[in-house]
Amino acid sequence: MSSDDDFTEEQQSTGGYELEARAGLRRVSGLSTELEDVTEVEYRQIRLEKVVLAGVWTSGTVNDAERSLRELALLAETAGSEVVDGVIQRRDNPDPATYLGSGKVLELHEIVMATGADTVICDGELTPGQLRKLEEILKVKVVDRTWLILDIFAQHARSREGKAQVSLAQMQYLLPRLRGWGESLSRQGGGAGGSAGGVGTRGPGETKIETDRRRIRAQMTKLRRELKEMEKSRVTQRASRHRAGVPSVAIAGYTNAGKSSLLNRLTGAGVLVDNSLFATLDPTIRKAKSPSGRDFTLADTVGFVRHLPHQLVEAFRSTLEEVKDADLIVHVVDASDEDPEGQINAVRLVLNDVDAGHVPELIVLNKADIADPEIVTNLLRREPHSVVISAKTGEGIDELLLAIEADLPSLMQEVDLVVPYSRGDLISRAHATGDVISVDHDETGTRLHARVPETLANELRTACE
Repeated sequence: MSSDDDFTEEQQSTGGYELEARAGLRRVSGLSTELEDVTEVEYRQIRLEKVVLAGVWTSGTVNDAERSLRELALLAETAGSEVVDGVIQRRDNPDPATYLGSGKVLELHEIVMATGADTVICDGELTPGQLRKLEEILKVKVVDRTWLILDIFAQHARSREGKAQVSLAQMQYLLPRLRGWGESLSRQGGGAGGSAGGVGTRGPGETKIETDRRRIRAQMTKLRRELKEMEKSRVTQRASRHRAGVPSVAIAGYTNAGKSSLLNRLTGAGVLVDNSLFATLDPTIRKAKSPSGRDFTLADTVGFVRHLPHQLVEAFRSTLEEVKDADLIVHVVDASDEDPEGQINAVRLVLNDVDAGHVPELIVLNKADIADPEIVTNLLRREPHSVVISAKTGEGIDELLLAIEADLPSLMQEVDLVVPYSRGDLISRAHATGDVISVDHDETGTRLHARVPETLANELRTACE
């Protein structure tokens, strides 16, 4: 093992590592989790696995590598595991066969045996070959960061749509990783004399892996069809809100940044708040009012994370449409995190991936009650369009509402016209969605002076022609 002295600041910045330091496994301290109370949240009810974490550090500083492994430890704990050890290896690239160097995998096997671990979790996405080779050497189950996140999503999905999205993502991941066990087994007739099918049917038959792949592809097709149907309902609801002229605000941010706590604080929605990663998967949409009384909707969305699996982004694309089609994104940041700027960058990468990079963004620096004031000051300097709050204590919430109102699009138009009595429905909508200044009645109809949403203003003008 290499000591901390092997990784001097000069070596980190220049890449001038000694051979032993570059190839060595470095233990990451502070990862062991002591889960004394295993009843506070639902996912603790599953059997706890003892896991060892392993990461390959290819770029950045040693602090970046250790931070990534600490986040992996939180993910593993969220999945219901107990982290007993964690190691990283400095390499230019992961080993194409064994992820860690082949010699270091043998050292990792010794750690697994010494700790009694039954699972190794790698901090990256492994190829099918790497997974198979590592399990052959380590003699325990091996999973990667992508599958771990998918597993957490599967535990937390509650709605029919959420479950379908996670299932689709898992199948997309599994399909290329099906192992060729039982490839010689025949699922159909086959053989020289046993088949009654006649000419052309005496062959090896369909292997187990081929059957599994065909079954998974059929299930994926079915899930995509079901998700398309669910998406229609979501699109209809969004279109209805848009026609009513109600602006939409999407709450986005890193997982565990406090998005659900903020939604509850602003609307009293009663959404699950849990100090765990990915507690919210199903979007929650609630009505809210600005300080001047203007209605808008708030949508709580799934949390993001560094290296969010692309299968999940694809599967949750319909859900993330709430962010893409929003008038404003309230980007919640955990200001008490050790790397809040890294969180901001990771979230923006996903927003760009779902074509939401053009939506106006308001940064909300949450957890001000426990954050380092100096870090908050630096973040405000970097992100001037920001508000500092604590969703837990209520600090800064009034300022946040004012900032949201200032950023909402100006969709209201002033109208002063006579509406035929036959279109009383338009008068009712003006009262419901606009600001009515005065109403008078005469022989020809109702004289309406009001500020109303743009779409309603156009309908009123058409009715009066």
